[in-house]
Amino acid sequence: MVTNTQRGLAEFLGTFWLVFGGCGSAVLAAGFPEVGIGFAGVALAFGLTVLTMAYSIGHISGCHLNPAVTVGLWAGGRFAGKDIPLYVIAQVLGATVAAYLLYFIASGAPGFTLPPNGLAVNGLESLSPGHYSLAAGLTIEVVLTFFFLLVIMGSTDTRAPAGFAPIAIGLALTLIHLISIPVTNTSVNPARSTGPALVVGGLALQQLWWFWVAPIVGGVLGGLVYKTLGADASKKPPIEGEAL
Repeated sequence: MVTNTQRGLAEFLGTFWLVFGGCGSAVLAAGFPEVGIGFAGVALAFGLTVLTMAYSIGHISGCHLNPAVTVGLWAGGRFAGKDIPLYVIAQVLGATVAAYLLYFIASGAPGFTLPPNGLAVNGLESLSPGHYSLAAGLTIEVVLTFFFLLVIMGSTDTRAPAGFAPIAIGLALTLIHLISIPVTNTSVNPARSTGPALVVGGLALQQLWWFWVAPIVGGVLGGLVYKTLGADASKKPPIEGEAL
């Protein structure tokens, strides 16, 4: 039987890998040398972190790596509410350690400075890569997290083809980043937003609460909708007086 310590450690390591791999690709490789991997490469890196961890720790903790996913799965009836604090704390700690380690590595480059939008922080308006509005940024975060939960819950449904869920989820996160990096630098994950914001501070830290609210709203909506959408009609409750 998997213990809470094992589950928490799995979430810590998995979220560390997501932030170190995803944000690390943006900080260290996106623009190097001059023409690096670009937005598409960063999007793929985020997808690969989830795909690889899903196969590695999915059988231990479920590989949430994301408070919005944890809360969304609870809303969808797939996760116990009593375990939410354990998962969220482990995820935020993993993301924070990854962000500080990434800062240490990045600061080893000659002439390194940490700008207000450094370490791939998420942002709105002046901190948005494309200077998108607050309304646009929050809307895309809610919508994309909503669909992320649909993909997660659908692909892990017992009626879905077995063994392919990590691929679907990893590709979904890649697509999400391809859509929204110019808008918010793509959060859909409060833990991923928290780590870099704590290191950078300033406006990124001031805007951080939006990147908790919007993804969690989207996650809860996604969980609730799939709970209805994916309900098995063949398992309808018995009519009063009907034999069980």
